[in-house]
Amino acid sequence: MQEQNRYEYAVLRFVPRVEREEFINVGLAMMCKRKRWIKVCILIPEGKLQAISPDTDREAIARQLQSFVDIAEGKRGAGPVAQYPVEERFRWISAVKSSVIQTSRPHPGLCDDLEATFSRLFAELVE
Repeated sequence: MQEQNRYEYAVLRFVPRVEREEFINVGLAMMCKRKRWIKVCILIPEGKLQAISPDTDREAIARQLQSFVDIAEGKRGAGPVAQYPVEERFRWISAVKSSVIQTSRPHPGLCDDLEATFSRLFAELVE
């Protein structure tokens, strides 16, 4: 019997006006320490963004979100955090922030297939 993978995930959120506490789910971060696996994907839903914050600078938000992807992928140009071990990168990505890009609290789980689980969670929580 194959051992299951323990993972953690957090939903990335765009919060245009922090004081109103309204947000749009715009991405997912997931990590498995044992497998040294981390993945972040983003999707900015244009219709929801237009409805909740029509004056948002979409390019600026996309750049900020891309930095999370770059850190997860360990890209050299993404700064020193991108060179940390996957669990530390995930902790940085999922740390509490009071900016327009925030994350949910991390949630744990067990699965056989990290990629399939990521795809399912992304479809349920972001798409």
